[in-house]
Order: sequence, then C-alpha cells, then structure tokens
Amino acid sequence: MKGHKIIYYILGAFIAGTFLLIYIQFNSSKNIGNLISANGKLLGEFKVSTDLYKLEKDIVTVESKIRGIVSTQDSEYIQGLEININEVKDNLSHLQKISDDDSSGLYIDDLSTLVQRKIIFNQQILDSLHISGKASAEKLLGTKYGKKLTDSIFLFVNRIDSIRKKHLRNATTSIDKSGQEAQRFNTILIVLVLLSAAILFWYIINIIKKQLSLIEQLNISEKKVKEAAELKEKFMANMSHEIRTPMNAILGFTNLLLRKNIDAESKEYIQTIQKSGENLLTIINDILDLSKIEAGMMRIESAPFSIRGLVHSVETMFKSKTTEKQLQLTAYVDESLPDTLEGDATRLTQVLVNLIGNAIKFTNSGSITIKITNEGIAEQTVNTGITITDTGIGIEKDKLQTIFERFQQAEDAVTRKYGGTGLGLSIVNDLVLLQHGTIKVESEPGKGTCFKITIPYHIAVTDVEKIPSAEYDSTSLPKFENICILVAEDNEINQSLIRHLFKEWGLSFDLATNGREALERLHSKNYSLILMDIQMPEMDGYTATQEVRKRLKCDTPIIAMTAHALAGEREKCLSYGMNEYISKPIREDHLHKLIKHFTQFEAPATSRQATTIPEGQYAYINLQYMKEISGGNREYEKTVTEQFIESIPEDLLAIEKAWQDNNIRDVKQLAHNLKTTVSVMGLNEILQPSLDAIEYEELTRESFTAYFQQVKSICNASLEEAKQFYATF
Repeated sequence: MKGHKIIYYILGAFIAGTFLLIYIQFNSSKNIGNLISANGKLLGEFKVSTDLYKLEKDIVTVESKIRGIVSTQDSEYIQGLEININEVKDNLSHLQKISDDDSSGLYIDDLSTLVQRKIIFNQQILDSLHISGKASAEKLLGTKYGKKLTDSIFLFVNRIDSIRKKHLRNATTSIDKSGQEAQRFNTILIVLVLLSAAILFWYIINIIKKQLSLIEQLNISEKKVKEAAELKEKFMANMSHEIRTPMNAILGFTNLLLRKNIDAESKEYIQTIQKSGENLLTIINDILDLSKIEAGMMRIESAPFSIRGLVHSVETMFKSKTTEKQLQLTAYVDESLPDTLEGDATRLTQVLVNLIGNAIKFTNSGSITIKITNEGIAEQTVNTGITITDTGIGIEKDKLQTIFERFQQAEDAVTRKYGGTGLGLSIVNDLVLLQHGTIKVESEPGKGTCFKITIPYHIAVTDVEKIPSAEYDSTSLPKFENICILVAEDNEINQSLIRHLFKEWGLSFDLATNGREALERLHSKNYSLILMDIQMPEMDGYTATQEVRKRLKCDTPIIAMTAHALAGEREKCLSYGMNEYISKPIREDHLHKLIKHFTQFEAPATSRQATTIPEGQYAYINLQYMKEISGGNREYEKTVTEQFIESIPEDLLAIEKAWQDNNIRDVKQLAHNLKTTVSVMGLNEILQPSLDAIEYEELTRESFTAYFQQVKSICNASLEEAKQFYATF
C-alpha cells in the first residue's frame, strides 16, 4: 500500500507541475507579445516625432528657398525646391496614417490643411514672381498670411508632438511592465525548475539512502542467514551425535544380548528392539540428509565406479529381504552401457536403496526389476537410464504429483500400515536433481509402480581402482623405498601399529609424540609425508599444521589422523591446510593407498599370508582388526595385546582421577585417546557411544558416572578376554 501511495503522490505532483508550467509559459508568452507590441508602438512614436521634426525643417527650408528666389532671383534656389515640397507632402502623408483615437488625429487633419495652404501660398509667390515681377512677389511675402500659416503649422506640430510624447510614455511604461512581468515569470520558472531539481535530487538521495540501508540490512540478514546455517550445521552435528550415541548404544548392547544364551521368547523381543532401532536410525539418517540438502551441505563427488559392480552390490544387499517376502528380484544392465563411469556412487547407491526399499515395502507378491540402460552418449557423457519396477500396491493418479514432497505419502493409512516418514522419495528427488538428472513415476493401483530416472555420467578414461580386500587371503602390498615419513602420534598402541606397518612396507619414519616435537623435527629434516594426529598434548594437530603451512612455509603433504567420525570433519581438516583425512581405527589398505598417492610411489608387490580369524571365541573383544594389521605376525599381536592390557587400567584410573580433580579438559582428552587404545581389540562399536558422550557432552556427576561405569565394565571384561588371548602366545 505504501508503494501505491508514493506512485499516486508522484503522479499528482507531475500533473500539478505540468499545469503550473503551462500557466507560467502562457503568461510569459503573453508578456513577451505585449513587449513586442509596445516596442512596435515605441518605434512608431519615434517615427512620428521624426516626421514632425522633418516637416518643420522642410517647411522652413521651402520658405527660406522661396525668399532667396524672390530676393536674388537666383535660379540656384529653385534647385531642390521641388524635392523639399515632395518631402513635406510625404511627411504629411505619414502623419495622416496615425490611427489612434485621440485629438492628435484632428490636429493632423488641421496640420494637413495648413501645410496645403502653405504650399499653395508659396506657389502663389513663385507665380507672382514669374508673372508680375519681384515687387509683386515681395509684396505678397510681406503679408502676415504666410507667417501666420507658418506659426500655425509649428503650433499644431508642437501640439501633436506633445500628444505623441504621452503615447511614447505609455508605450515605455507598457514595455517596462511587460518586461518586468516576463522577467518575473521567468524567475518563477527558474525557481520552480531549481526547486523541482532540488526535490528530485532529494528524492534520488533519499532513494539511494534507502537502497544503501536496504543493502546494509540485506548484508546483515545474509550474515544472520550464514550464522543460522552455521548454527544449524553445528546443531545437526550435535544432534547427529546426541541421537546416534544412544541409538548405537541400544544397537550395540542388543547385539551383545543376542550373543548370550537366551530363550526363544527373549531373543524375539531383542530382535524386535534391534529391528525398531535400525528403522529409527534410518529415519534419523533421512532427516540428517534432508537437513544437509536444505543447508546446501550435500556435496556431489566425482570418482570412477563400476555401474555393474554397484548394481550387483545393491542386489546382494536386498536378496535376503526379497527371499524373506518370497519376491523375485532381478537386475539387468544394458551391454552397450560402459561399465566404468565417473560420478557419485554413494548418492546413486542411496537413490537405489531408497527406491528398492520402498518397492519391497509395498510389494507383497510378484517381482521387483532393476533395469540400467544406455539412453545415449554425447561428448564422453552417457545418459544413464535407471528403471525400478514393482508389482506392489501402486499409487492413485491424483497422488503422483505429491509423492516427492516432504513428509508426504500416497495415503494417511500408509504411515500406519507400512511405517516411514515420507522423506525417502523427497531425498531421492533432491539427490537426482543435484546430479543434474530427472525422475518420473508411473503407477496404477493394484498393478505396481515404475520409477524412471535419467542421470548423466562421464565415461571414465581409466578403470575403477580395485580396493584391497579386508580379508587377507591374497592381498598384495608394495614395499616403499627411499621415502621418509614424519608421524606425530602420542598413543602407544597406535605407535606400535605404525611401527609394525611401516617396518613391513620398508618405510623409513620418525616419530613425534606431539605437535611441538613434530615442528622441531621439520626444522632439521625434510620428509616425504606427514601423518598428523589431531589431538595431542602441548600442541594439537590443527595448530601444528598451521605452523607448518604459515611459519615454516612447508608444503609437505599432511594426512590427518583422528577418531572423530562426525560429518564435516574431513572438510575441517582440509580448511586447516591438511591434504587428506583418515579416521581411526586406521585401515591398512586405506593408509597404504594414501601414502602411495601422496608420495607418488610405484613398487613391485609383495605377498602376505592369509590369517585365520577366530570367530565367536570372545564376547567383547573382536580380533578382526588386529589380524588384518598383523598379517600373521604373532610378535606384533603379542606386543599390542600386552600394551592394551597395561594401558587400559592406567587410562581408566587417569580418567577417574581427572574427574575427581574437576579437570574436565583432561577427562575429554583421555576419553578421546582411549578410542585409539581400544580399537586394536575391536571395541570401538561397543565403547564409541559412551566415549563420545564423555568427550562431547556437558557432563554432570550422574551422566559421567553412568557413561564411565559402562566404559569401565566393558573394559574390565575385555581385559579378561585379552589376557586369555595373550596366554595363547
């Protein structure tokens, strides 16, 4: 409404200003016309005055010449007399043209009569001179009649001149008045123009000020939006931690309970809890994904992947579920479709898992078909068609337009009968659009649903890099030569792991127990690569990395090592100047690939012996990770087991003492370090929720006691099992 009022005000001011300008221009033109007319009259009066003056002069000249002719009878006086008489007549004729309605007209008529008489009288004198002689002419000149005519002419000339001077004064007054009026209106016009310009200038300045104020407000709003996005990101990270911690605890302890010897009814109850927990975790993951998409945090990566391998993995993932529901699951990949593509395999898997999961959920009998087709290749880009068809309950046509909206399902009864939040398809739609693809759906109630997706992928130049198998049946790892690595790590068990691996790979390395010591070593020696733990005493990994980059001006690649597994941790490490990120517990194949990549080292492979991993022998510890790392090296297994047995009681005692001393910072640091210590025995899954809670939560006496007792109980039980394992050496 405010904007409309301003428009009306501007329109009204424009109309009023236009009429005012027209009025001023009209009056100005009128005064200029009057000024021109008065100037004409003034010139006319000047001409009348000139004609009167010439008339007097010519009368005197004619009379003087006639006297000279009579006196001297000299013919020279006759020369020009005719011209002078004609001039008198012309002047008289000009005067007779005056048309003013005043007495000057009557005087001019009388003057004309007198002048005619004077001319006739002068002619009589000349005729008398020629006929009767000089005496007769002189006698006629001597009469008072001629002088009387001359005096009368002068008298009327003076009268006419007096009257015309009055007209001259009037014309002058009119000129002055019209000039003043014209000047006044011109002044008004100039003032109005200047005033309008001032108002327009003020309005423009005011608009600019408002725009600057609006820009400032927009900047403030943008900052607030960014702050809100950051707060939301932090909130979601905290929520991820806060929600996942109890969920992981529930699922972890449920798995532990399932290992116990329990009756069938209890086992059924526990399996129900486990299934419900997994469903809840799926919903949590959907909400977190949705929040990441909304915040613009969902990144689409690009890396080579095998489309056939991906489809095979997804098919294998759902085999048990489809077998359980007695559904036929078939997958087909077009032979003309290149196998190695470049794109985000994780997001494609997420799309397929959501759609196939929905298909299984809403299909009670029949089949589910996955078809991957080649929809055309142009400039090394293939439009990959993905079709997922089921024979399920189907969707009503009027509901098809809304199924991709958030928190929407085909019918309200679907949520009650089948569960879910209505987020899955919304996330699928967003993920497809983020990959510049399209998605369509066709469905008929009672006959099934068909989702059709098209996503463009680049055709990879090289084949997908084969990741070494986690089961070391035939793993080949090359040995490194002439490469020296600086390892900044304070945890003894992790140090043992690094020593073992690097010795086996033929890798030279130096060990620093904190960031400050790492900087001292970098002053005296050059390294091919730096492995940097994030949390260390005296100087942490983030600070050390900034010192390396800014103060030392060193561009040696740095790989971060951290037990943090929150979303965005890798990006945080990269923002501090690190080149890559590896999470603990460290996986041998992953670390080897990173070292190979950043040192650009190529070497022949060496083979390792397969390791037999005992299954189900222990209730708490899991030796899978240790066996993977050791590669059958019993001496290494003995060393790290001994370190575990020695470290755990000391670490638990240190945490308890730090809490009693109210040293919360040390409590959190020790809990973080304990994650690495327990990883060698495969206790991360069980202990991670409690250790995360101690490290990240605002602890109270009750919460710390509860979390610490869980950690202590599991660690003590694990110690007994570790001692049993140690006894086998």
